[in-house]
Order: sequence, then structure tokens, then C-alpha cells
Amino acid sequence: MSFRRALWAVAVAVCLAAPVAVHAQGDYLDVFIVKVKPEKHADFLALARKYADANRRFNGDRWIALQALYGEGGIYQFTSTRKDYADTDKAAEAFMLAASKAFGKEAAQKMNQDFDNCLVWSRSELRRRRWDLSRKAPGDPEAYAKLIGESRLLRTNAVHIRPGHVPDFEALSKEMKEAGEKNPDTQPVFVSQVIEGSKGATFYVSTLRSSMGGFDHNPTLREILGDEGLKKFQQINADAVETAESTLYRFNPELSNPPEEVAKVAMDFWRPKPVIVAAARSRQSRDGLLAPETRDRRRGQTQDRHATRRRQRAGQETVARKKGQWHRLASVPPP
Repeated sequence: MSFRRALWAVAVAVCLAAPVAVHAQGDYLDVFIVKVKPEKHADFLALARKYADANRRFNGDRWIALQALYGEGGIYQFTSTRKDYADTDKAAEAFMLAASKAFGKEAAQKMNQDFDNCLVWSRSELRRRRWDLSRKAPGDPEAYAKLIGESRLLRTNAVHIRPGHVPDFEALSKEMKEAGEKNPDTQPVFVSQVIEGSKGATFYVSTLRSSMGGFDHNPTLREILGDEGLKKFQQINADAVETAESTLYRFNPELSNPPEEVAKVAMDFWRPKPVIVAAARSRQSRDGLLAPETRDRRRGQTQDRHATRRRQRAGQETVARKKGQWHRLASVPPP
């Protein structure tokens, strides 16, 4: 109980420390992580696309879908922003309402069962953004939406802290933030802390990039912290961190329904047009594979079919004659 009160005290302090413009992005991250069965991957993608389309058409929940490129295989993550706990209930209701409008209530419930059957496991986490530990975060909603909308990759490190060492990790993170913001070549870093759905204290340290090349040629920890700062980092990291796991995700727009301010930054990416079979047929038509049939062409095809049938009948009659001759010869007694 005392730990819970202490945690909320920290949360209140973070709220007071964060700039007002940042609050417009939401103080919580509602994260759903799944591992998909290999044999159910196609079914999973089909269902996830249907959910995304339904929520776009019927103003349901908003989220960004990511697929793991490096890390455990078959992992997908769906992330939404929430302003408070009550917002999670509203979002869940909006999601199911959109699905019910699109597919009908019973069909939507069946889809939920089918979706669950595609998974090896799933986990839900509610994370609080730690703006006091984040580096170079955008200062206004427009800049934040632009950063997310232009990003295509997310590298995130899940850092599990040993009991009793959270203050040490927070103090180190603040020093790293201060040093990093003084370096003109560093990129934004976002830190969040799991407050629901995790064992022990877990922080996520994440960075965004528009391409894989964006992870090249970044300042090293030594260049940011200096020799003495690096030694301190290594010592506290050894004492305070129990385990750390890195995953590199790619954004998946087909499975996403991002906020409108994010989508409009790059509509071609976030609102992909569905693959239309008619387009492929049109290309085939141009190549002569599905060219419109003329009367002469249809007449020629009919004549070809008749000729084929005559040849088949002629072949069958020949076989029958030969078969009859063989039977007659077989019935003749040997001399």
C-alpha cells in the first residue's frame, strides 16, 4: 500500500513537471502486445485489418500498430494514448461499437474469439509517460504529431529495475537527459514507466526514426556523458538494472488507426489504399490476357471447340476399333 502511494506521488510530480502543451498528447500509453501463432499469421492479419477498417469508418478507437523486426519473432504491438484511466474504458467501448456497426454484434464477438485463437500469448500494459526523464520531446502537439507521422521505426528498450533502485535509475536518467540535450546531434528519447500489467518496476526507453539509416552515426554514450559520466552510468546500470531487452519495431499502417493529426502528416502512408483486383485485371487486359471479345473472336473460339470435340471423338473411335480388333484377335485359337 505504501509503495502504491509512493508511486502515485511520483506520478503527480511528473504531471506538474511536464509542460502544458505536452499534456495534449495524453499522459498514458495503453499498450497491447501479442505473439502470433506461425500457422495463424494470415488469419491474424486479416482480422487485424478488418478491425482497423471498422474503427476508421465508424470513428472507433485510435492506435498505432507495430511489428517486431528484431527481437522475439511473431510479436505485434498496438499502442494508444490515453489521458486518464477512465479514457481506457471509453476507448474499449468505442472499439467494440465500431466493430458491431461494421460486422454485427454476434459476428464481432466471433471475431474476438477467432483473434484470440491466433495468439500464443498476449499482454496489456498501462504506461505513464515520464516527460521528466525524456529528452528533446516536442514542445507542442503539432511538432509531436509531425514526429510520429514521419516515423517508420521504433527502437525500445525494456529496462527492469531491481527492487529499491528506482530512485537511482531516475537520477541517472535525469543526468543523461541533461547531458543529451546539450549535444546538438542527439535525437529525441521517450521514457515511460509501466504502472499496470508488469512485474516489478519497468521503464521503456524509446527512440523513433524515419528509416533504418537513422540509427547510424548517432553520438555514443561516451560522447554524450564524457569519460567520468560513462563510468558512473556503467556502475549504476550494473547495480540498479536487473535485465534489459531491446526490440526494433516497424510501423504497420494497414493495421493502424492513428489520430487524425498524425495521419494527415503522411496520408499516403497512414491511409494506404486497398489493393484492387480490378487494377490487376486492367493490366492484364492491356497485355491482351483479358482483351474484350469480338464477334469474330467468339465465332473462332466456338469453331475451335467444335474442332477439338471432333478430334476427341475421332480418337475415341480409333481406340474402340483397335480395342475391338484386339479382342477379335485374342479370340482366335492358336494354330
